[in-house]
Parts: sequence; structure tokens; C-alpha cells
Amino acid sequence: MEKEEHAIILDYLPNGYPLERKMMPLAQAIGEVNLTLLELVPRRGISLEIGEKVYIGDGKRDKIYYILGRLPREKLTESAKNTLQEFIKKVISERESRFVEFFNKSEAINKRIHQIELLPGLGKKHMQEILKQRKEKPFESFADMKKRIQNLPDPEKAVEKRIIKELTSLERHNLFVH
Repeated sequence: MEKEEHAIILDYLPNGYPLERKMMPLAQAIGEVNLTLLELVPRRGISLEIGEKVYIGDGKRDKIYYILGRLPREKLTESAKNTLQEFIKKVISERESRFVEFFNKSEAINKRIHQIELLPGLGKKHMQEILKQRKEKPFESFADMKKRIQNLPDPEKAVEKRIIKELTSLERHNLFVH
């Protein structure tokens, strides 16, 4: 797993969490590459914008003083959840080939369940149709999938819902988030 170089600000809390005693500015962010939820401490006097991309790599950071650590999913603010959804949508459309590749290469987890079945809205019938179609010819895009498989729920939406689910709740099997 490569190290995160940049993060996208999901929410900026100038006074930290209201119920905790520390009045320290905090930012809730998501790593651009590995989709890791992070808590960041901005430099003194720096204000961060929601949706802003900040450098968090090993070099000199201009806006971030330090990375506090992973952001526990239960601390995610409502505002951060909304921004998260927009960001995930963008990631899926920018890296479409990576997610289409998932449909071309996914495999059974055990005898009873397949990775594809973990996507919201996709059951056994869709899974079998996807496997059949990809044997004939690998999928090239989400549009290609929708064209070749009748009544397929939007694969982009299914992937988006799954990523959000993996980030916001404890899942037994993670497909996209480490």
C-alpha cells in the first residue's frame, strides 16, 4: 500500500470537537489514493476549505502541521459524510477503469458468496450474468456493462454505495478500502 501524499478536506472544525475539552483546530480528510480517513491538525493561523486538496507527504507541508491519525468512522461529521459522497463519486468517474477491472477480476470469497454480491443491489442473478459476460469478453466501461447486461442496477452507484459503507461502518469484507 503506497503512502498518501495528498488528502481532501471533508470537514474543517476550527474549534475541534464540541464535546471534547481540547479546543484544537482539526480537519477530517480522506487520503486521495488509498481512501483512508484521516484526522489532520492544520498549521497555526491556517484555515482550510471543504473539498480542498492538501499535501500530507513526508516533505515540508504548507498547511498541515501533523497527521493526528486515522479518523474513527464514528467521529465522521454529517458535513464530512456529504463531502465524502461527492468525493467518492468523483474518484469512481476518474478511475473508472480500476473499478471496471474489479468486475472483470472479482472472485468468490467462499463457496456461498462472491465479491460481486457484496455490492448493494447486485444479487446472484446479476453476479452470474456478469461472470458469463466477462468470460466472453472483459468489460471496457460501466456503459459497456449496462449495454451487455439487461436490468443491471447502475454499477457506478453500487460501487459508490459500497465504498461509503466500507468507510462509515464495520464490514466483514472490504473490497475497495484498506
